Order: sequence, then C-alpha cells, then structure tokens
Amino acid sequence: MTRKIALLIAATAVIATPVLAFQAQGEQEAAQPSILDRVLDRVLGPAEQPQAEPTATSPAAPTGLSAVLAADYRADDRARDRYRNPAETLNFFRVEPTMTVAEFGPGGGWYTRVLAPYIAPQGRYIAVNADSSFRDLNAEQSARRDSWPQRMAANVEEWTGIPASLVTAFESDEAPEGLAGTVDRILIFRSLHGMRNNNIADSELRRLRDLLADDGMVGVVQHRAPSNETWARSNGTRGYLRQQDVIDIFRLNGFELVQASEINANPNDTAGWDRGVWTLPPVLALGDANRDQYVAIGESDRMTLLFRKAN
Repeated sequence: MTRKIALLIAATAVIATPVLAFQAQGEQEAAQPSILDRVLDRVLGPAEQPQAEPTATSPAAPTGLSAVLAADYRADDRARDRYRNPAETLNFFRVEPTMTVAEFGPGGGWYTRVLAPYIAPQGRYIAVNADSSFRDLNAEQSARRDSWPQRMAANVEEWTGIPASLVTAFESDEAPEGLAGTVDRILIFRSLHGMRNNNIADSELRRLRDLLADDGMVGVVQHRAPSNETWARSNGTRGYLRQQDVIDIFRLNGFELVQASEINANPNDTAGWDRGVWTLPPVLALGDANRDQYVAIGESDRMTLLFRKAN
C-alpha cells in the first residue's frame, strides 16, 4: 500500500463517525429503508481520479472468476455465496472481465470484492452512487461524502490488492467526461427500494441509461414481494418490491427486459416479516427473537433481471 493511500485511510478514520448504514450489499443493511441511513457510506462526491492503464494481472489479486471467488480475502464473504450465487449471477448478466462494468451503490463491498478483482485487471471497474443533492447534509456528513471516492479506492486496494488508481468513483450526476455511452454493464444489487423510497428512481435510472453503450445492459438483483402483495407492503419501505413493478419502472425509463432468472430465489421467504427484509439474515433486526427460524430461512427471496437500452 502506498504512503498516499495509507494517509487517506488514516484521515478517514479521524473524520468517520458510526452511522446506521443500510447497505446494498446486505452485510450492514439496517432496519430503516432510507438512503439517508446509508448516504454517508454510499454517496460519492466529485472525483478527479487519474486513471492508470490496466495491467494484465495484479500480483496481489487472483485472475478469473473462480480464482476470485476462492481468494483468501473472501473468507468471511463466502458464507453468503449460497444465497447470492455470484458466479451464476454474473454469468446471467453476461459480464466479461474485459468489459467496463459499473456497480451502483457498492455499500459495504461484498460484490465489490468480487467485481473489482475480476474486472479491473483487464477492463474497467466503476463505482457509481446516487446524486446526493436531494439531501441536506451537515458539514461532517458533507466531508464524509466528499472523501468517499478516495476511501472507496483505498478500500478496494486494501481488500483485494487491486491498485486504487484502477478504481473510478463518482456520483451519477458527475460522470467523468467521455464516459457517457461507453459502459457495458451496470449492476444494481438490492438498491432499488432505496431509490423508490427517496423518489429518485426515475432520475437515477435515466442517468445510468446515459452511461450505457448502445448494446449495454443493466443487471438487477432485488428483494421480491409476492405478485399479489398490496402496494403498502411492496412499495420499498419494507425492502421488497413486486417484480412487475420493477420491470415497469425500467420500461418507463427507457429499458426493455431481456430475461428474468430464478437464480437468487428463496421460496422460504414469505416477505411478510414485521421488520421487512431486515428481519432475515444478514441483518437479523429482531436480534435473538426467533433468530434460529430466520437463520434457517436464509436471505431474502430475490428477483434477478437483465435489461437493455430500448431503441
């Protein structure tokens, strides 16, 4: 790790304050389904990061998806593979290691620790977060937001060995010049309910559409409510959305459905929990109350959808 990155991490530790983060990656998702709960760790400030030329390999990082999934640094993450099925999911999304791939709202980094080492050595890994201008942030929150791109890059290097210079990070309304129309895949993992809760789904999806190449596609994994669930219980406030509602949101914002998959389905999840999706692992919002029951159920039932830009 370079001295510059070490100093960035040290500086971050000074200004960082504990927050309730509802992570799209799920490992720190809190019971409150609002982007406010995760804004400090998920939104990105403007970034002018130099882009180093990708190298064929990184000495600290494995190559190939199988090697990435088996890497030592995923020892703690691997327990969730049976619920999140990363190999099957990325294959369904038609992700290739030479592509330009954007991860929307990388949160605590569960999928980042798969995507960055898989993509960055040969392609380009990008972290994108929602435009934060709708939030009224205090000085401390603003400082933490503005430091996010550097902290994200430093974290990727610390986690995986991928050089921080190979990580591009920005808010959706502040894409680097020349990036529009060049992204091959945008991946959105368990984040759509947050967009819906804050009334930014339309604006965010339209910005993401602008980033996509003409043949680019968006992969979505989202907590799923039953198709006959009421609107009040499937509008995102409990973390769950109806699959057809998600398809309609994308259609209204210039996308068409390519394919749906049951890769990440969990029929044991009834989606009727008192604390919404956060009742289940990994959050277990009710603590020890019925813990064994919820652990046995596993993580939420999830839709897995692939969209392309409509003509």
